Amino acid sequence: MFKKVLIAEDLNSINQGVISVLKALGVAQIDNVSYCDQAYVKIKRAVLDKVPYELLITDLSFARDHRSTTIANGDDLAQKLQDEHPELNKIVFTVEDRVQKARNLIHKYGVKAYVCKGRNGLKELRTAIQAVYANDKYFSDPIASALHGNNSVEILDYDISLLKQLSNGLSQDQISRYFKSNNIVPSSLSTVEKRLNKLKVQFKASNATHLVAIVKDIGLI
Repeated sequence: MFKKVLIAEDLNSINQGVISVLKALGVAQIDNVSYCDQAYVKIKRAVLDKVPYELLITDLSFARDHRSTTIANGDDLAQKLQDEHPELNKIVFTVEDRVQKARNLIHKYGVKAYVCKGRNGLKELRTAIQAVYANDKYFSDPIASALHGNNSVEILDYDISLLKQLSNGLSQDQISRYFKSNNIVPSSLSTVEKRLNKLKVQFKASNATHLVAIVKDIGLI
């Protein structure tokens, strides 16, 4: 089992629950911080001291207070650590079940497990820790279902931008003009029409309104 683990979580009640899980698994050293900046500094210090952390368990959302921070959330922390310390195992433990957010964290930022807080959250976290230690991955539902189920299609950042504007009530022509004014390419009306038609087929949506409802249900926007 991991010997040295860092928790980044700003709620003390959640911290205590995570610590209890780690102690039950036999983790020798457990440290916890309330800010992403603190997590980053501790991880850098541990590497310099040649006693690195083996696992980071982090939330995504951190409440703002009087303290000024440079790393405001778990997304940014995961990205920064993936760039500088890709060997560090990372588990996200969060209430956020947005599929596209999870997709980015998993595929771009090296997150090995994505666990949703809830009634069985700590039980799932224990399973996730064991899976990551065994060089495997773990994802809570509905993240796992969305990633591996029928709706697991290749969604680009371009598609997310398009779907967001569609959900805001913009027509295809308005979306085209929005893309042009914001330097989002391709921006032609024909491309917007083709991509929307492809998305409707992929998600088996009967029309644009149905498409928006589907992607909202699975957490893409």
